[in-house]
Amino acid sequence: MSEAAVISRGTLNGGTNGSPSPAGSVLIIDDEAEIRESLQTLLEMEGFEVETAVSGEDGLAQMGDRPFDLVLLDLTLPGRNGMEILSEIRSHDSRLPVIMITAYGTVENAVRAMQSGAANFVQKPWDNEKLLADVRAAVGWRRAEEENVQLKRALKQRYNFENIVGKSEPMLKIFDLVAQVANSRSTVLLQGESGTGKEVIAKAVHLNSPRRDKPFVPVNTGSMPTDLLESTLFGHVKGAFTSAIASKKGLFEVADKGTLFLDEIATMGLETQAKILRVLQDRRFMHLGGIQEIQVDVRIIAATNIDLRQMVREGRFREDLFYRLNVITVELPPLRQRKEDIPLLVEFFLKKYAEENGRPAPHITPEALRPLMAYSWPGNVRELENVIERAVVLSSGPEISMDLLPDSMMGRGSSLTLHDPPSDASLFEIVEDVERRVITDMLERCNWNQTEAAERFHVPLSTLNQKIRRLNIEIKKKGRG
Repeated sequence: MSEAAVISRGTLNGGTNGSPSPAGSVLIIDDEAEIRESLQTLLEMEGFEVETAVSGEDGLAQMGDRPFDLVLLDLTLPGRNGMEILSEIRSHDSRLPVIMITAYGTVENAVRAMQSGAANFVQKPWDNEKLLADVRAAVGWRRAEEENVQLKRALKQRYNFENIVGKSEPMLKIFDLVAQVANSRSTVLLQGESGTGKEVIAKAVHLNSPRRDKPFVPVNTGSMPTDLLESTLFGHVKGAFTSAIASKKGLFEVADKGTLFLDEIATMGLETQAKILRVLQDRRFMHLGGIQEIQVDVRIIAATNIDLRQMVREGRFREDLFYRLNVITVELPPLRQRKEDIPLLVEFFLKKYAEENGRPAPHITPEALRPLMAYSWPGNVRELENVIERAVVLSSGPEISMDLLPDSMMGRGSSLTLHDPPSDASLFEIVEDVERRVITDMLERCNWNQTEAAERFHVPLSTLNQKIRRLNIEIKKKGRG
């Protein structure tokens, strides 16, 4: 059994003092004995391991001795108040969830505490079921975060996998396969639906190979016409074509001794495929318009979301090139087949986009996580990333709630709702209107990334662009929601 597989099945969220409580460990900081005892009894009956402290200083000392999954902190304490203690907790462990306990009349202060990093607040007298739900949610978030941190640390020590988040069995198999193929010079073919992270895996192969200190050069072969693609890949000499006012190196030269990542390989024309095949066979090529052969040592990693075998049968992809590319194949699972990774991915993207926007990372409520777990994710990890980025930008508080999720995901309506057409509308006008709204809806889902929308429609980018122009669809700038 692989080390990665052992990690996935082991207990990653335990403390340092023996086996962790199945439910979690909670520290209660409150100067009222009756409150401490009531909370301790309630939580211990639910299986939580509970410690108590009578002051902020006492609580901080206990946190220095052992780890906790959650702190229940009274807002009004003798000496240093709860806000000061909260600030010190956040400075030592920004991921430790803290639920503030507040009396009636100090709710405004509790809200300010949440803005300072508290996960939630509980008002006295509390409702037991609601309190337990809040505690379970906070502890669950903490344990998922700790599990992710420890798993990534262990995997990074072994494989140096950057920005790959996952603990599911399909992803652990990917980790092992990437580690096995990285040290070879063999061509790798990555297959998977759009948005499954093919470029991230390609970078992992490169970074774990002997070529790690040389260039990793990605090129989207489906985003440019044939002439421009060949000039980009092979370079050209001055005067090779009308706009070639100077000689230019191609990406094969730029990637010499390194790795060239050919994304959307299935979109290449047959003539370009023949030239790629020659480089794979002979490691030689010529500039466009040139006569001198250039020798390179480049590892090729190719990616596609299309069935290349079917394309070979249809005569749209060279069989000899397919077998050259298909030396080692890595099948990337769609997100719907690795849903246990969704909470980890959500936390990863929350932190990423909070840092990009210069703000503390919010947490997602259990209610908001449920539809994310239930959704089918046709756009895979890329779609999830777009949803979380949008939610972070639109949020104004410390949590991501259901109202920050897209309407289409929540069943709150869709731009694709069909209306009765005008009585004088022709069939052509009705079809054109539906087509316009379908394309607009997909563009919105893809954050107005036309290349991604074309991938998800399974059409060439040029075809989608023609339809956009014909239907007079206004393209919005890719933005923050």
